[in-house]
Amino acid sequence: MLARVALAAIIASAPAAHPRVVSADPVDDTPHVLDGIVNAIAVVGGTVVVGGSFSEVSDAARTTVHRRANLFAYDLATGRVLPDFAPSVAGPVYGLAAGDRGTVYVGGEFAGINHQRSRSLARLNLADGSLVPGFAPRIGGGMVTTLARHGPQLYAGGDFISPRTSLARLDAATGAPDPAFTITPGSPLTSTVKVYALALSGGRLAVDGTFTTLDGHSRPQLGLIDVSGRTARVAPWRTEAYARRCMDAFPSYVRGLDFSPDGRYFAVVTTGGPRGGMCDTAARFETYAKGSRIRPTWVNSTGGDSLYAVSVTGAAVYVGGHQRWLDNPQGRDSPGPGAVSRPGIGAIHPRTGKALSWNPGRERGIGVKAFSANSSGLLVGSDTTRLGREYHARIGMFPLP
Repeated sequence: MLARVALAAIIASAPAAHPRVVSADPVDDTPHVLDGIVNAIAVVGGTVVVGGSFSEVSDAARTTVHRRANLFAYDLATGRVLPDFAPSVAGPVYGLAAGDRGTVYVGGEFAGINHQRSRSLARLNLADGSLVPGFAPRIGGGMVTTLARHGPQLYAGGDFISPRTSLARLDAATGAPDPAFTITPGSPLTSTVKVYALALSGGRLAVDGTFTTLDGHSRPQLGLIDVSGRTARVAPWRTEAYARRCMDAFPSYVRGLDFSPDGRYFAVVTTGGPRGGMCDTAARFETYAKGSRIRPTWVNSTGGDSLYAVSVTGAAVYVGGHQRWLDNPQGRDSPGPGAVSRPGIGAIHPRTGKALSWNPGRERGIGVKAFSANSSGLLVGSDTTRLGREYHARIGMFPLP
């Protein structure tokens, strides 16, 4: 039985493979987040958990309004907001990860949940929103921005200082730090070390943030960690792609990460401003390449607009932010030769790196902050209310045809 539970957890955390590009017409039954922003989405069985900074959600018909403090859940098949999952989270949620036995891990910048002390990281029961007893990670000194789970291990990234600096591997049941994981991001480009995103596949953990070293090895803003054995090691994988500076306002600019379903490659998206290079781009890298100057397989540029989120499904590399264009390497806040309009959301061919024809459109705002690909389609979380030319406030889903 334990083996079956572990296998189910591994399958649940694996990237979703899609045989084709999702429809450009969103489903009609997703609920609406009526204020703020959605930062994170996780699918736990048939339940969608949504986190961010907000206070109210409504059903799809906009007839019933529910008070929800930065976290809520709904049924994936019907869109029904779950009435009994209404935890009070005292601060923004930035990261979510599916747990087993009907639970979810919640990371963010909060001091407590349900008026109980639970700083920055908690595990909740989906049945009633209560804290799972025995999970005590003791995160201190900062927030949790991203989570990735694989079986009995939970990886957390952020700008916390304990139990480790910015990156930790925890026991998924107890929250205790794993003493075999000692890799530390260092030499930050900003005043503190902050991990923005984690992605996990095939014994490799991809990590990005404000650091320029991992365990003393030069890894400007992006690195891979070999977690296939008991003791984690920095993988012999290094790129100089993100060593160059963008604008002064963006000393670090790598944001979203996602592996392909087979784990052979991963995609990275950035902010940074209209300076060219790797600023405001999406790029593909090969996971098992080795070397100190690994180059991206392809780069697709927005020409000056930020990308924050990426989802790789095999059929497409979906990117989201507040971009106006893709295929725009010569643009500087303008459409250059060959640029295609892809407001707020777009899809890139995983092999050629060129924009696909899929173009549902999105009200741009700050931008897409979360994708979650699942067997039914692609969930999208943002700060705006128009998706696919329809009203879908801050959360929506494009179905598989």
